[in-house]
Amino acid sequence: MSDSNTTDFTNPSTFILLGIPGLKAAYTWISIPFCAMYTIAIELCAMYAIAVLGNFSILFIVRREPSLHGPMYYFLCMLAITDLVMSTSTVPKLLSIFWFNSIEISFSACLTQMYFILSFSGMESGFLMAMAFDRYVAICHPLRHSTILTNSVVAKIGLAVVLRSCILTLPYPFLASRWPYCRTNIIPHFSCGHIAVVNLACADIRISSFYGLFDLFSEIGMDVFFITLSYTQILRAIFRLPTKDARLKTFRTYISHLCAIFALYIPDFFSSLVYRFDHNVPLHLQVLIDSVYLLVPPVLHPIIYGVRTKQIGGRLLQIFTHKET
Repeated sequence: MSDSNTTDFTNPSTFILLGIPGLKAAYTWISIPFCAMYTIAIELCAMYAIAVLGNFSILFIVRREPSLHGPMYYFLCMLAITDLVMSTSTVPKLLSIFWFNSIEISFSACLTQMYFILSFSGMESGFLMAMAFDRYVAICHPLRHSTILTNSVVAKIGLAVVLRSCILTLPYPFLASRWPYCRTNIIPHFSCGHIAVVNLACADIRISSFYGLFDLFSEIGMDVFFITLSYTQILRAIFRLPTKDARLKTFRTYISHLCAIFALYIPDFFSSLVYRFDHNVPLHLQVLIDSVYLLVPPVLHPIIYGVRTKQIGGRLLQIFTHKET
């Protein structure tokens, strides 16, 4: 590694991504589950995102099956597209670090990756909130579901989620590009996370840190609040069901939903707060927790919200049994 990585310079043309600090010897083995997760995420998200990577059978189902033309599946497609972009923004570079030691990333590419990760993670959170609201209306106000969540309302919610995330994320790369970097260009991470990058600046970065906290609690925190409110009402409705079997069946379904939600939000909040306030947590542990937040939800969402859904799973089974016969 050249001396320029640790000597003074004005602004680097490239950054060096270390991957997972302290675990370089295990990269070959660590990359195997990450690769499998990435493949699953692409294939399953493509099923609900109008058949990316050639899965045209799912496109046929979504387009031709009237029962899938509803708010739940529209939001599911939006979430699938978001998860697919999230995976594509991080995993190819992660695997290139693990397998080929391709640790350099240009300054502009680093800021672009930062923008994509932050904006699409915000969209992911927003679509989870929209799906929770859809389930709340469907269970607690079933007779009004079709009149409340019309196609135009679903489109407006989706557009609002996208615009909110895109606008609120703009200050991150803008501020990061304004700071002088004169210490080092080595990022102890496998991606260009916001705090991981601006911590390299030789300037007072409190404005970046404060804006990150503002965005975390105003955007993600608001989503968590409304998701909690929706699922609280849903659970109250579940416990009012007449039979124990119906309660258990519905309860198991929504427990899996809550697990997927926790897999996104708990590592996100933990990582954001630890990077700012607690420097005693081992660096490799922080990066591993970030990997859960970035890589696990895109794998869980298609399974929990898609394949385990009776309508989607049944039609997938019909397609594969037709092909076999």
